[in-house]
Amino acid sequence: MSQEKPDAFSQTQSQPQTQSQPQTQSQPQTQSQPQTQSQSGSSSSSAPGSASQSSSGSGTVSSVDTIPVRDLGSIPEEPEPQPWGLLLPMQRGFRAHNCVEDDAWFGRHTKCNYSFDVPILRESSRFAAYSNKHFRIFREKNIVYVFDNSNNGTFVDGQVIGKGKMLPLANNAVLSLAEERHKVFVFIDLMADEQSNLPKELSEKYMITKKIGVGVCGEVKLAFERATCKKVALKTINKKDFPASYLPAKFLCVTFASCLFQPCLIKTKDFFQTDDSYYIFLELMEGGELFDRVKSKQQIKEPIAKLYFYQMLKAVEYLHNNGIIHRDLKPENVLLSSHDDVCVIKITDFNQSKILEESALMRTLCGTPTYLAPEVFTDAVTVGYSRAVDAWSLGVVLFVCLAGYPPFYPDARIGLSVSDQITQGIYTFIPSKWDGISDDGKGLM
Repeated sequence: MSQEKPDAFSQTQSQPQTQSQPQTQSQPQTQSQPQTQSQSGSSSSSAPGSASQSSSGSGTVSSVDTIPVRDLGSIPEEPEPQPWGLLLPMQRGFRAHNCVEDDAWFGRHTKCNYSFDVPILRESSRFAAYSNKHFRIFREKNIVYVFDNSNNGTFVDGQVIGKGKMLPLANNAVLSLAEERHKVFVFIDLMADEQSNLPKELSEKYMITKKIGVGVCGEVKLAFERATCKKVALKTINKKDFPASYLPAKFLCVTFASCLFQPCLIKTKDFFQTDDSYYIFLELMEGGELFDRVKSKQQIKEPIAKLYFYQMLKAVEYLHNNGIIHRDLKPENVLLSSHDDVCVIKITDFNQSKILEESALMRTLCGTPTYLAPEVFTDAVTVGYSRAVDAWSLGVVLFVCLAGYPPFYPDARIGLSVSDQITQGIYTFIPSKWDGISDDGKGLM
C-alpha cells in the first residue's frame, strides 16, 4: 500500500475584485425646497415613547412622521437545512457526519468538508494511506454518488471504485478506505423510510443499518446507538416462524446471557418486542464467524486453533457449571472479536440451549447434524443424553479448524448418511491436511 505524499489542496482561485465606480455627485438642491435635517443619534429616534418631531425649515411637521407604522411581528428565522444522509463511523477516531450540503470532500487535508486530520487518526498507521482528497460524496437529482480521488482506493461494499470514477451510493452501503477490509463508514439514506415499521422507542434509541448475517431464527443487522454511535448487532425474530411453545427457548439469550459474566459468551445489550417480532440487541463482533475464517484461510494454524479452542472450552465449562447446555456448537456460532488471528472469541446463538436440573437428561433431537454426538441420534427418544454432547461438538469444531473440512459429511462414495457415519465412528481422514499438525493435536482428535 503506497503512502500518500502531501500535495496542495486544489482550490478554485477567487476572481479579482472589480473596482467600484466613482460616485456621481448629487445635484445641488434648489432654494425653494427646504432641506430636512437628519440628526443621527437624536433623542427622537432613541428615546421610547417620545414624539417624533422632525421640523422642516418652515416649522411644519413632516408628513413622513405622521404615517402610522403597522407591526409585522417578529422577523421569521430561516429554517435550518435538514440532512438527507448520514455517515456513521465504523472505526475508532472517525466521527458521524450529517450530509446537509449536496457536495462534500473527505480526506486528510484540513480544508476538506470532513478532515481526517485529527490527533487520534494522525497517530494511526493507516493515516499515510489516506489521500489529501480521498473521496467525494455528492447528490444529483436525489441520487447519491461517491467519487474516488485516492491512490490507494475507495471501496463500496467491497467493490473498488477506481481513481477518477464514481459509483451510486445506496442505503446501508459500507465505505472502505485504502483496503477492502478497512471499513470506515456506513451510509444511511435518510430519505429512505425503512424504520417506520419498528417500535418508536427502538427507532429513537437506535439507527438500524445493513444486514450482516442470517440465522435459523432470523436476520442480523448492524445498528448504532444514537446517543453514543456505538455499534451493536440487532437480531430480529419473527414470532410467526416458531410455535408458541418453542418461543421461550429463544429468550434464554435474554434471560441469562445478559447475566453471564464469562468473557467468551456473547452479551445481550437490549430487548424490544411487538405483536409480531422480538428485537434482541447483542454486542457486535467485528471479526465475523469462525466458519468464514476457516473458509478463507482453508486451515487455522495450530497455535491459533489452540487459542480458540481453549476459549471455547472455558465458555462451555461456565455454561455447564451454571446448569446450561448449548446443544448447537458449530463454527457458525463462534464469533471473532477482530480480523486478527489472535483475538477473543465468543459463543453465541443460544436458541437451542436448555437449562438442566442436576439429574435431567434431554430427549429432543436438535442441533446441526454434522456436529451432533452419537447419543443424540441413538438415545434422544429413549434414555436421553447429557451435557456431554457439547464436548463432542467442540471436538468436531476443532477438527474443522485444524483440517479445514468436517470429519462427517454427505458423500456418495462412503455410502452412509451423516448420522450413520457419526454413530459408527466412520470419519474422513486426509493425510496431507494433517502433515503440519503435531502428534498431540492428532492424538486429541
